[in-house]
Amino acid sequence: MYNTDMPTRAELPSSKQLIRSTAIAIAAAAAILVSIVLPAEYAIDPTGIGRALGLAEMGEIKVQLAKEAQEDAIRDQQGTPAPAPERRSMSGGGLGSFFFSSAMAQPAGQSRVDERSFTLQPGEGVEVKLEMKRGDRSTYEWVATNEVNYDMHADGGSNKTSYKKGRGVMKDDGTITAAFDGNHGWFWRNRTRQPVTVTIKVTGQHTSMKRM
Repeated sequence: MYNTDMPTRAELPSSKQLIRSTAIAIAAAAAILVSIVLPAEYAIDPTGIGRALGLAEMGEIKVQLAKEAQEDAIRDQQGTPAPAPERRSMSGGGLGSFFFSSAMAQPAGQSRVDERSFTLQPGEGVEVKLEMKRGDRSTYEWVATNEVNYDMHADGGSNKTSYKKGRGVMKDDGTITAAFDGNHGWFWRNRTRQPVTVTIKVTGQHTSMKRM
């Protein structure tokens, strides 16, 4: 059995070499932290390298999603619906591109059809609701040109409920069955860095569709 020879004192690194290696390792770790980790995780980019590599944008999205998740958690604890969007003038900017493309009241006993399209600037949100009676059913389908966060919920009198929600979603479809008399619908927010257009079509027993 062969035993490895023990290194001599001359072969061992000196204290000066160990300190130098440690300093290099600390400097490298600090550089990675500042140029990669902070931009990618917290949108903090003091060097500008993270922006150049696209990491800062990733960090901004993570920070926005974390903030929205915290707001949703607080809202769920309080039992309140999603906040209404800011009121904007229809003459320009923001939700100025909100369109009422069709709204047709059908004869009694037939379904009503509504379709809307609107554009959200980065960070903006909009809420659209259907006026429904308990037990009314309406099918819906919406599609966005980029990812949006949404909360599908309802309120009426002292009643409030959340049907479903999603993050980074570009489309959804299904059926709303009104749990009570009131307003039932969606709140969308654009968390991207570009304008997003959302188009929704609803067919069913709702009385009206309106922007809140």
